[in-house]
Amino acid sequence: MMRARVPLLLLGILFLASLSASFATSLREEEESQDNPFYFNSDNSWNTLFKNQYGHIRVLQRFDQQSKRLQNLEDYRLVEFRSKPETLLLPQQADAELLLVVRSGRALLVLVKPDDRREYFFLTSDNPIFSDHQKIPAGTIFYLVNPDPKEDLRIIQLAMPVNNPQIHDFFLSSTEAQQSYLQEFSKHIPEASFNSKFEEINRVLFAEEGQQEGVIVNIDSEQIEELSKHAKSSSRKSLSKQDNTIGNEFGNLTERTDNSLNVLISSMEMKEGALFVPHYYSKAIVILVVNEGEAHVELVGPKGNKETLEFESYRAELSKDDVFVIPAAYPVAIKATSNVNFTGFGINANNNNRNLLAGKTDNVISSIGRALDGKDVLGLTFSGSGEEVMKLINKQSGSYFVDGHHHQQEQQKGSHQQEQQKGRKGAFVY
Repeated sequence: MMRARVPLLLLGILFLASLSASFATSLREEEESQDNPFYFNSDNSWNTLFKNQYGHIRVLQRFDQQSKRLQNLEDYRLVEFRSKPETLLLPQQADAELLLVVRSGRALLVLVKPDDRREYFFLTSDNPIFSDHQKIPAGTIFYLVNPDPKEDLRIIQLAMPVNNPQIHDFFLSSTEAQQSYLQEFSKHIPEASFNSKFEEINRVLFAEEGQQEGVIVNIDSEQIEELSKHAKSSSRKSLSKQDNTIGNEFGNLTERTDNSLNVLISSMEMKEGALFVPHYYSKAIVILVVNEGEAHVELVGPKGNKETLEFESYRAELSKDDVFVIPAAYPVAIKATSNVNFTGFGINANNNNRNLLAGKTDNVISSIGRALDGKDVLGLTFSGSGEEVMKLINKQSGSYFVDGHHHQQEQQKGSHQQEQQKGRKGAFVY
């Protein structure tokens, strides 16, 4: 009898195990659908790689570890660099293509090439429309100076690792924070390479006495002045990409595509109360970084992490250093709850288009209505007639950025009147 019960018992255990696994999977899907997989909070999404009294380097957590929906960003990382006035980031190379955007302050960037070639760039955030930016090829040794005597430097980097999703910075220097990578070679290799005794090599390159505290160090004004003699005035001339700028009294957006990297770089400013009307990008996945200010964002996408025709809204209140990812074809609207500005990186940007769903200009819905038999299509698409749809669309005289205050005030006024009416009815009842 016991022998007959064992298979049944095993089947019961297997059934319960499969049921438990199925429940856990559905629970994970439900949890992910309830959370916002596109929002990276500044308080817990950045990991500090290095920090001292002169500045810090930190990296945003991997996009693909946040959600399966962001797997197409597994080859991209976001890095932030900040430094105090008159400081130097020591020479390094990275196993990643880097795209640097200056968000505040000024930078002196030096790229070291083979055959004793060097390129010097002055990068600044002084341009109110579009900050300077510069591409650094993977494996290129570079160093970075904050030449300003008073203002801090802040740079946002889009990193495209060439080995794996992890980023590795290789520093030549040996400091209190880390060893030089040259120290990891066997003793006989540097001796033969430098044709010198190891003791001398160690004394000159790696001795603990006089080591810097870390990879961000102080530099005096005379050294800065000497380096500045060789610098170009701006990186924008060297890139020579055509800017695409839109804007009005409520906000402005400037975009530039670097075709060699297939990346869109954008800079956006919005005044408090402004609304960037619902829109979407045809191909680009946009990584939006808040530089200053606050904003409310609403993104419409598929419900849950599966193929479906159901949709839901993913909302977030953004503040300084927060990051929000906008997938391609997902409609999004942004409202500034204070004066706010953003830096954006669009991945897969070549042949990308921005499509607006409201506003006077570049509105794809009104484009349908103006086509041959378009109003008939709109009448079949929406509950109203094609003429009614076009009349509704044409009520908005603004484009791209519009006043988000007016209708909100009207709505609040209506709600207040409803509350007063409820109060009067209550008075009659009592």
